[in-house]
Amino acid sequence: MEAAFFDLDKTVIARASMAAYGPALHRAGYLSAPMALRAAWGQLLFRFFGANEGKMARARETALRLAAGWEQEGLQRFARDHLAEVIEPIVYDEAIDLFAHHRAEGRLLILVSASPIEIVAPLADYLGVDEFIATTPEIDDDGKYTGAVEFYAQGPDKAEAINRLTKSLSIDLAGSWAYSDSATDLPMLEAVGHPVVVNPDRELRRIAEVRGWLIREFDNPVPLGDRVPIDRNWLAASLLTAVLVAGTVTLTRRLGRRNFS
Repeated sequence: MEAAFFDLDKTVIARASMAAYGPALHRAGYLSAPMALRAAWGQLLFRFFGANEGKMARARETALRLAAGWEQEGLQRFARDHLAEVIEPIVYDEAIDLFAHHRAEGRLLILVSASPIEIVAPLADYLGVDEFIATTPEIDDDGKYTGAVEFYAQGPDKAEAINRLTKSLSIDLAGSWAYSDSATDLPMLEAVGHPVVVNPDRELRRIAEVRGWLIREFDNPVPLGDRVPIDRNWLAASLLTAVLVAGTVTLTRRLGRRNFS
């Protein structure tokens, strides 16, 4: 069995997910104006200059500090109220076409993302994704984020999670595909026989050109509802667990049939 692995931010959706959430988070009082501005600036730097492991680690630590002590229940309500507004309009048309292509070829569709479950789970359901991997935050007995993480789906850890899933599902990695925009996902891209870079950052573009990997440019975000029927009542009522924000990388709980923590 073969699979197609997709990063989420700027690969399936047109913006970094937490940058997209930034204005709504600021309006809701989760982010101060300086925090929101710093988040937006960070996203610009990541987009044009790339993000190495050191930068991503610092972003994660900032997100953890910011989220520590936040109540899960309040963030659930926030995510329910803003998911469709923020994410549903910015799904790449080209990504939807690729999902359909790989599905027709009989491959499993798998999202591999550090993005929040509030983004990953609904898209996984409506796009017919078979599995997804995401970051798992630690929550205490009072339902609050501790500031620690159980599993972080980034860099080499993504590849390790893919390998575990591959063994469980008997996936042929040599015949599988992977798509990402970021050099931090190099281990994931190297794990498959058919790596494809999408809207790559500067470092990943350089690597792809040297190695002769396929480079694709996605530039047509469309409302997901234009391509996939969406039950918006279900979307508003879906169970959502956490939004951990620093404007760049957030920490999420793994939802699905398998546990990668």
